[in-house]
Amino acid sequence: MSATDNQPGNEDDQPGNEKKQPGDDRMWKGWLTGGSSLLEEINASVRFDHRLVQQDIDGSIAHARMLATCKVLSAGEATEIVDGLERIRAEVDAGEFVFDPALEDVHMNVEARLRELIGPVAGRLHTARSRNDQVAVDARMWVRDAIDRLDALLAEVIEVVSERAEAHHADVMPGFTHLQCAQPVTIGHHLLAYGEMFLRDRDRLRCARRRLDESPLGAAALAGTGYPIDPRESARSLGFTGITRNSIDAVSDRDFMLDYLSAGATLAVHISRLGEELVVWSTPQFGFITLPEDLCAGSSIMPQKRNPDLPELMRAKSGRIFGDLMSLLTVMKGLPLAYSRDMQEDKEALFDAADHLEISVRAAAAMLRGITFRTDKTKADAALGNTVATDLADWLVADRGVPFREAHSVVGGLVKWLAVQGRELDGARPAELGEFDPRFAELPPHVLTVEHAVTRRDSPGGTSPARVREAAAELRRLNSALTKENR
Repeated sequence: MSATDNQPGNEDDQPGNEKKQPGDDRMWKGWLTGGSSLLEEINASVRFDHRLVQQDIDGSIAHARMLATCKVLSAGEATEIVDGLERIRAEVDAGEFVFDPALEDVHMNVEARLRELIGPVAGRLHTARSRNDQVAVDARMWVRDAIDRLDALLAEVIEVVSERAEAHHADVMPGFTHLQCAQPVTIGHHLLAYGEMFLRDRDRLRCARRRLDESPLGAAALAGTGYPIDPRESARSLGFTGITRNSIDAVSDRDFMLDYLSAGATLAVHISRLGEELVVWSTPQFGFITLPEDLCAGSSIMPQKRNPDLPELMRAKSGRIFGDLMSLLTVMKGLPLAYSRDMQEDKEALFDAADHLEISVRAAAAMLRGITFRTDKTKADAALGNTVATDLADWLVADRGVPFREAHSVVGGLVKWLAVQGRELDGARPAELGEFDPRFAELPPHVLTVEHAVTRRDSPGGTSPARVREAAAELRRLNSALTKENR
């Protein structure tokens, strides 16, 4: 975000820079005259980085108070600056603050307005600070806030998943591999798979938040400062647990953004997979769910349509978020240390991804809360495709002492024999199966039911109704524990 912090005539450590007068477009004006409209146009970032204004004010207040504590500023000067910054915050909150593109970025806009409000003493604020460490601390605080917002939204989604899973802990549905009928599972078990994904997403966000928890304020342009500052004080006042250990890394690091975008991209994958299943399940061909009417769209020509626009967009947003991550990776991949103006291009990708991640998670919560499962249809379909074949093979192993590989072959042959007749295991009687192999003659009929198939899978993490209820309660407990840790 820096313009030319290392240019002659613009020493970052000079107390004040009183050449700037209200109406002058270039605070960094010194031996360079500038003036090209093209430079101003390509340099200007305030149209998007104005979103850092609250963080910029907070960072500046912390910096001013620290400078006063260290006797770099007088107490009176710091009070004037802080009061002026709070007046600017009030203007921002009221929607009265006007951002001027001619002043390049949010930092210069705030500083220019501060000078209008309190006069030349405003120039003292930039003592021992560069726009390089200024934007670095602003961005870290913004990402920290974005992580907290997203984490809270995810906690809500996981709670919804837990509630729906518990409600459907015993309702049977088909389980798929390769999108082919595999084995019966319960609806609750299937939903809990997403709960585990979202729980891991929360953990990734927490890891990203932990790694960014260092304040770069005090690194100045890249080499630190000769003023007797105490960056730990400003770090504490801004909510950081520590400070960065290398001033070059402090101003050139955007790993904290990449961590957030990377965690967000993985989250977007999970939301996209959920969106895809909601789209498929809502078709008449599947008919597993009914989508909430208020979250569907109609057709301009086909009056019967209930289009799943929301889950489709949950699916599509992932591509946009992946693109934001790739954009920032590409910007950063070849930059020499320390700061380069290329890094101005980090903000639009960051803000865009954050916006679309948050609305995608909100959409996921709304869909999970609003869908209605057609449990009669899911149960009926759970028996299609010979989904109890594995249970039949397991019965041969347990009750007839047949090695599993042989049992697998026997049941595979049985399925083929039935297919020739246009039939499946569903509805077949043990006596009929005994015609194929006498070992099936005394088969208990319940072995061929989907209820038996799900109930017997009682291993840890399995789909039995009892295990699903336990898993839903555990997911809720883990989710709550993460939330308490965040506090």
